[in-house]
Amino acid sequence: MAIDIHWIRDNDSLGRHCAQWQQLAFVALDTEFMRVDTFYPIAGLIQIGDGERAYLIDPLSIDRWQPLAALLEDPAVVKVVHACSEDLEVLLRLTGSLPVPLFDTQLAAAYLNLGFSMGYSRLVQEVLGIELPKGETRSDWLQRPLSETQVSYAAEDAVHLAEVYTRLHPKLSADKYAWVLEDGAELVANLRREVDPYEVYREAKLAWKLSRAQLVVLRELCAWREREARARDLPRNRIVREHSLWPLAKSQPDNLVALARIEDMHPRTVRQDGEFLLELIKRAASAPMDQWPPEVPEPLPIEASALIKRLRALGQAEAERLGIAPELMLRKKTLEALIKSGFPDGPYQLPDSLRGWRRELMGQALLDSLAAAGEQP
Repeated sequence: MAIDIHWIRDNDSLGRHCAQWQQLAFVALDTEFMRVDTFYPIAGLIQIGDGERAYLIDPLSIDRWQPLAALLEDPAVVKVVHACSEDLEVLLRLTGSLPVPLFDTQLAAAYLNLGFSMGYSRLVQEVLGIELPKGETRSDWLQRPLSETQVSYAAEDAVHLAEVYTRLHPKLSADKYAWVLEDGAELVANLRREVDPYEVYREAKLAWKLSRAQLVVLRELCAWREREARARDLPRNRIVREHSLWPLAKSQPDNLVALARIEDMHPRTVRQDGEFLLELIKRAASAPMDQWPPEVPEPLPIEASALIKRLRALGQAEAERLGIAPELMLRKKTLEALIKSGFPDGPYQLPDSLRGWRRELMGQALLDSLAAAGEQP
């Protein structure tokens, strides 16, 4: 069956269509973008499906995005997406807005126990019995004109995404539908939270092995790398490679020869930013003790794995009762944060990352299970 495709290539047309879409109960939303040598994604195409047609919006010929921002923010129109984290970045960069309410079909499939983290093609095959063509995801979406294959691929995505939503939505109980939207809101909230460059060092590999005097250097290196990646619009590893950060903070080179010998150090980095990096390291290393960050906690010891296994089993039993994919219940990072709050002897505190319905359903049971584990001889 031929897909009814409508191109939107100017500001006025986008404004008219967005006004029409705001009368609908939902729209399916997808993006195609390029992100090879940049920090930020570059939008190549925005696709909207209304359940009948595919609309292809050309971001290379439109510069007035307020109507799309208004649609994204309209609480009366559900925005349907699939595995949308990068799509959200594209939309935020383009329009300054993020979609609410957000219905992610990948999450919906997990709440219906069809599978966890299902790819789009597999979900379309499972729900609609349609086999999607492969091969265009990595093509050049900034070229003009787009090939017929690219146009067909993009249009199919928008049409089938709307069809998947109309199939999945009625199968979800009121609770599960609310949970899908709650998780969607959490995805949006996470993207709205500005990452503080001075907090990035906490996530650096092996940071826990560094002394406070070395951590102050790592903190400055990570903060500078984060700021420069955004300012230059380059991937972080083009500024300083990930594997170079820890040895830089550990050995604190004071000349270009020593800098060049750092593990995984790219010659381009030494050439472009070497002198600055040496000065940054020297300045950070001379910071007074009262400016040193606290030590980064060590990973949980091997003995804690039994507790994680115990809590995960609790989550799996609850998932089975609810008929949802067990991976949805309790994220590993959440369980680790919970155990770190009181290991080995307690008392334990629920981490902030355990929110919403999961906290209501599981919070007390998790604390009770840890208390019982502590009482065992």
